[in-house]
Formats: sequence, structure tokens, C-alpha cells
Amino acid sequence: MDRQGQNGLLSTFREGWRSRQASAWLIAGLLIGFYLWLYFEDRGWFPESMKLMDPAAQAVGLRNRWFLYGFLYCLAMVGGAVYYLRRHGNSRYNQIRIAVNLLVQTLLAFTLPFVMYVFTNQDFYASYLWPLKIEYLYPQTLEHYPVYIAIYCVLAALVATPILALTLGKRWYCSWVCGCGGLANTFGDPWRHLTSSSTRSWRFEKVTVHTVLVLAVSLTVLVAVDFFWGASLPRYHSVVGELRSLYGLFVGAILAGVVGVGLYPLFGPRVWCRNFCPMAALLGLTQKLGRFRIAVKPDMCISCGNCTTYCEMGIDVRAYAQENESFTRAACVGCGMCAHVCPRGVLKLENAPKGKSLPVVG
Repeated sequence: MDRQGQNGLLSTFREGWRSRQASAWLIAGLLIGFYLWLYFEDRGWFPESMKLMDPAAQAVGLRNRWFLYGFLYCLAMVGGAVYYLRRHGNSRYNQIRIAVNLLVQTLLAFTLPFVMYVFTNQDFYASYLWPLKIEYLYPQTLEHYPVYIAIYCVLAALVATPILALTLGKRWYCSWVCGCGGLANTFGDPWRHLTSSSTRSWRFEKVTVHTVLVLAVSLTVLVAVDFFWGASLPRYHSVVGELRSLYGLFVGAILAGVVGVGLYPLFGPRVWCRNFCPMAALLGLTQKLGRFRIAVKPDMCISCGNCTTYCEMGIDVRAYAQENESFTRAACVGCGMCAHVCPRGVLKLENAPKGKSLPVVG
């Protein structure tokens, strides 16, 4: 993108809370504690006197803990956006991307569900799609919602998502729309340089993220079978119910929340997106077949390493730049930071047909 600017590493390694020192561990502990409280206070993990989430929500005029969480989520993203734009707002690409993140979160992931719940006693998060929001393709869910929402769930997941991933790459969702990505872009930005770019972490990522994708697809099929034939198969119905509960506990709560956000200050802001998100895995596989790539200007790289340091997905961008190799990686979320921090403008995000490259200007 020609709208990307350049900016260096600034104070990345000079602040203890951003360098895995004691203050970073404290922040991680507080985040992990919050998510454990949010997800497990009603599971007998906490005494009755500490079950405060729902009362706190109602005290501020919200219906339950999840609307309180959504409100706090918006505040964290706004504060993170201010921090991010003060450092990297000289790029118009960054300005637009972060503005879209905030609009999607505040309107589609908080205000719309809140208003729907007030008038219909049910909510819907339009910014989340299957398989990230795995229940949005369960027949039970589609039957529960009005027809227009059911149609949206199916078409958005099975038609719009692959088309957009083929033409624009996974960035349209992971860096612009998704609430998980939005929090990583804003609140998580101070720790992006902590993401490991080692071969070992890459191998781990490939196994775990595709394993969760297989689990999500398999569970969706099992739930669909249960919906149509479960009444005549009581044992099968019981097993599928347990599998749904376990998936929600381990993937939805522990991996996405406790681990995915709680470990921001220690391992970077994309722990969930990189290693466990089934949506990221599916979009990454599609992206490899599409038009998106990081274009490299030949013979310009000075091997400063800024691009690799600032890649929140742990991609060794410098290695590609040193080889004059434009590339498409399944993990890349198209945040554009590699191009933004490059002092020589070597890198550029582009969408071009396979075998062709758009001219790299400047």
C-alpha cells in the first residue's frame, strides 16, 4: 500500500513492561486472573462472595457479564488505539485500519447485540463468523434466529469469506473486522515484538492451528447429525453435548481468552490468532491460493531486521527481503507493520494475479 509510512523501533526494548520484565509478568497475571474470573466464577472456582461479574454489570445498567466484558473490551481497544496511533499514526493505512477496528467493535460487537437484547431478549454478533463463532453454523442456532440472520450466517461464512480471502487475503477479516484481531491491533500492540520467529514456533503453529480447525469442522458436522437424528440416538446425543461443552471450555475460554489474551505481555498479541484460531487457519489456507502477497523491492534490503521484529505473526520477513523474494504466508494477517517500519520502503502489501507483480513505487 502506498499509504503506508515508515517508522522505526522507537522505545520497544527500553520499557520493562514490554520486555518480559517483572511488570510484564504482573500485567499477564492480572489479565489471566480476569479471564479466569470471567469464565469460571460460576463454575465453583470462586467463593460466593467473589461472584461479582453479573452484579457489576447490572450496577452499570448492563444485562449480564458478557455485555460488561464487551464494554470493557471497547475501552481497551480505544485506549490501545490511542497508544498505537500516537506511535504509528503517520501512516494513513494504519489510521483507516484502526478506525475500522473501532467502528466494527463498538457498533457490530457491542451496540447491535445490546440493542437486540433489549428488544428481543437475544443477541447476535455480526462481526464474528464460523468457524471462529462455531455455533453460527449449528442447525440449532440457525433455527433459533430469524431467517435473515440465518441466511447471513451461512452466506458470510461459506460464500463471502472465501471470496474475500482469495481477492484480499485474510487481512480483510483478521486485521480489519475480527474483534480478536482488533484487540491485538490496539491493546496488544505494545507487545508485538515478543512474538517468536523461530522455526520451532512455526512448526508448533502449523500443527496446533490446523488441529483446532479440524476439530471445529468435525464438531460442526457432528452437531448437524445430532440435530437431524440425535433424538433416535440418545447416547450419541449425550456424547455430542459433552464435546460441545469441552470445545467451548478449552477452545472458547482457555485458548481464546485465558491464554490468547492473558499471555500478550509475554508472547505477543497474536497467541490465539497464530496458534489456535480456526478462522485464521481457514483464511490462511485460502490466502495461499489467492492474490495477496508481500512484495519485495529487489536489492534494497539492508538487513536491519525491523520487519521481522515487528511481525506479530512471527514471520521472518527479513529472510524473504534478503532473497528479493515476494511471498505469501498463510499466517500473515496483512497488518502492514513490516512495510511501516522498514526504513527503505522495501516492502509493500499488494493484491495481484499469480505470476504478476504490481510496480513497487518509491
